[in-house]
Amino acid sequence: MNKMTIDELTRDDLTAMILRAKKRAGLGWQQIADDIGMSPVWLHSAATGMNAFPEDKARAFADLLGLPDSAVDLLTESPLKVWDQTVPTDPCLYRLYEMIGVYGPTIKALINEKFGNGIMSAIDFSMDLDREPNPKGDRVRLTISGKYLAYSNW
Repeated sequence: MNKMTIDELTRDDLTAMILRAKKRAGLGWQQIADDIGMSPVWLHSAATGMNAFPEDKARAFADLLGLPDSAVDLLTESPLKVWDQTVPTDPCLYRLYEMIGVYGPTIKALINEKFGNGIMSAIDFSMDLDREPNPKGDRVRLTISGKYLAYSNW
């Protein structure tokens, strides 16, 4: 491990440390998630600083990857959810942006038609990603489930 103390680590430093440790251990996100009892989607988002681990999961994650004990403090901190809002050039990420750009207004209209004037929560939310065999080429099945939240009239 890097000789840097946890007091000198930024969240970005810890993310880089996590990715190196994961690679060195030869583990996949699904395997780590199974080992510590989390969803791989939630695990990755927390490991890369977009969500905070519960303390017991942070401890199990740090132990599994051989991270310093003090990394648990950073893993459990409430994150500042800031991301680059420039359209990404990575083809996989770009296609996700494209889906929302093309179908976002349709999703919003259908949510409003079926539920009323409101939104789908990204806080009370879950997501799963699965491989779906298909004779024309395997498919990616992305399942998103968010609580409906009606807008308040005040």
